Amino acid sequence: MWKSVVAAIALLAIGGSAFAASAVNKDAQTRTLIVTEGGGKTELALAAGETVEFCPNGCFVTLPNGDLEALTGSETVEISGGVARIK
Repeated sequence: MWKSVVAAIALLAIGGSAFAASAVNKDAQTRTLIVTEGGGKTELALAAGETVEFCPNGCFVTLPNGDLEALTGSETVEISGGVARIK
């Protein structure tokens, strides 16, 4: 019984991180996203070619062009040519 409970908790812990949004910068220069999560704003600077995971529980993100998008935590923000697309 305890093994099942421990296995279920471990699976949930591992699975929880799989639902984080990710951002990939395909440009040759650094791009910045503004992430609003839990009432606080954070600048997320992505170097050229960098991929990061963020926003595991949903958030708002301000894209390089100023657009504000709501994320649930499962999306990928892809930046290319200075333009961000959510997939």
